[in-house]
Amino acid sequence: MGAPLPASTSQHLFLSGNEAVALAVRDAGCRVAAAYPGTPSTEILEVLATYPELYAEWSVNEKVSLEVALGASMVGARSFCAMKHVGLNVASDALMTMTVTGTAGGLVIAVADDVGMSSSQNEQDSRYWGRFAHLPVFEPSDAQEAYDMTRAAFALSERHRCPVLLRLTTRICHVKGRVLAAERETCEPAGFVKDPQRWVMVPGNARPRLPLMFERDAALRAEAEGSSLNPVVAGRDRRVGFVASGPAFMHVREAFPDAPVLKLGFSYPVPLDLARVFAAGVDQVVVVEETEALVETELRAAGIACVGKDLLPRTGELSPDVLRPAIAALLGEVQPEVAQVAAQRVFPRPPTMCVACPHLGVYYTLSQLRNISISGDIGCYTLGAGQPWNALDTCISMGASMGVALGMDKGRGPADEKKSVVAVIGDSTFLHMGMQGLLDITWNRGNVTVLLLDNRAVGMTGGQDNPGTGRDIHGEAAPRIDFAKLCEALGVKAERIRVVDPYQLPVLFKALREETKIAEPSVIITDRPCVLIDDYQATPPYKVIDDRCTGCGNCVDVGCPAIHVTRREKAVKASGKEVDLAFVRIETAACTGCGLCVQPCAPEAIVHARPAQPVAFLRKI
Repeated sequence: MGAPLPASTSQHLFLSGNEAVALAVRDAGCRVAAAYPGTPSTEILEVLATYPELYAEWSVNEKVSLEVALGASMVGARSFCAMKHVGLNVASDALMTMTVTGTAGGLVIAVADDVGMSSSQNEQDSRYWGRFAHLPVFEPSDAQEAYDMTRAAFALSERHRCPVLLRLTTRICHVKGRVLAAERETCEPAGFVKDPQRWVMVPGNARPRLPLMFERDAALRAEAEGSSLNPVVAGRDRRVGFVASGPAFMHVREAFPDAPVLKLGFSYPVPLDLARVFAAGVDQVVVVEETEALVETELRAAGIACVGKDLLPRTGELSPDVLRPAIAALLGEVQPEVAQVAAQRVFPRPPTMCVACPHLGVYYTLSQLRNISISGDIGCYTLGAGQPWNALDTCISMGASMGVALGMDKGRGPADEKKSVVAVIGDSTFLHMGMQGLLDITWNRGNVTVLLLDNRAVGMTGGQDNPGTGRDIHGEAAPRIDFAKLCEALGVKAERIRVVDPYQLPVLFKALREETKIAEPSVIITDRPCVLIDDYQATPPYKVIDDRCTGCGNCVDVGCPAIHVTRREKAVKASGKEVDLAFVRIETAACTGCGLCVQPCAPEAIVHARPAQPVAFLRKI
């Protein structure tokens, strides 16, 4: 949960882009805010939840969050929702009808693109949604602009009665800067006006509204042409003029401080007349945009000569180190060589799960099974695809584990005839988009075993609550979903639903072996809290007795990062086969006593070290 920001607007605040957006939403008089957690957008709603002036909720998915925001707008309230780029895919069904209905109260949608894919399964450009849905797009380039543009977006939304997309990127969301807030507004809802021709989108009502959407396009383009959010930054070196938006503008200014720049803060509709005047004053125009060639395409279609993705990459951030050599090549200049510092050899640190993570036992067990195909999903447990488990075969999108598993089952041929199909999904992901997939499995009589990993948190994005935790966004008591009853309601037979402790490896192994042999849908629910939330209770840590350790390495295969290999040796068995030995120690300061490593330890070399340690230090990581 984010800390509340100061109420004073008379001083500069040091805020991230996410915090600046949240403050602006509050200061704009917003009444309702909804979101689903997803990096890099998560902190926006966490901060909003600290403001008693407005209602904030974690919705079960992004589509619901947008529908909640629209409902608030319908009654005349200012509303807001936030999501990461792939979340807008989920919300697009509602979005594409909202472009026809429009809005009443101001509605702003913050969508955070993960340029460079630091925490996402793809790198998509959410500016496409502005064009697809005929909606205006704002692109801030720092925290101050994130604040200012959010405020301006509410006003624009109400002038044109449509949602406004605030396109952020990781560079904006998480980088901090000085922000000076403006005076807060108070906006009382005007009330719901019954208007079926507008709000009931049957074809007969929707068709007459399409011309209104195109009229709005023209009005928005006219406003973009004269908007102060699209300034021309003067420069003495007119050999190259840049058109840039968002963080790319900052990269251009750093790399070429003397070049003129058309900065697109109000980036859609593209102000073509402004761009044409700008292009006439420079020798060449280079469009610098992350990640797709959207503006470049529109400029060329309007007959404005420019260079873009034929010079610059279509993926990743366009940092000064990328821009300088590209422009030097364009101008036929020799790029001065930068002294390279020799790379230091460092110990590899692949991503892994936390110490005592309840998913460790799940993937250790799955790695011991043979003849199975494992369909995975989005969450902490996606790490099961890595070492030492290698126990995940697919991962596509949130909730996809269920449909993919059913497809594997129905599409199997002789090569997979003897394989069992297992789907792995987390509690929040199951509620987000997995329930429909399980219903499809049961309705179509799929032979799939579902591992529902209930760790009572949206673990990957910071331990937020969901309908399965028994708490709301403020940490107050809320109804808690019973996953076993829910799965039974979705068609799984009661006898095919098991709730197991993932720390009890023999029980988990037995349940998996038995359920995968039965040719009907089954669900195994693992029930242990995430180690980083308050529900987790540590037990006494463990240590290794060196004299007993035989180097078998079984404990290493569990994958707990508290286990360290101290030395490796080779040995020859009586059969003559050479084996690798791994002698270990346990970092007792990190160990929480889950006991996973004890169970596969044949020589009983792992014993309790001392009383239980608090795990609060883990929560600070």
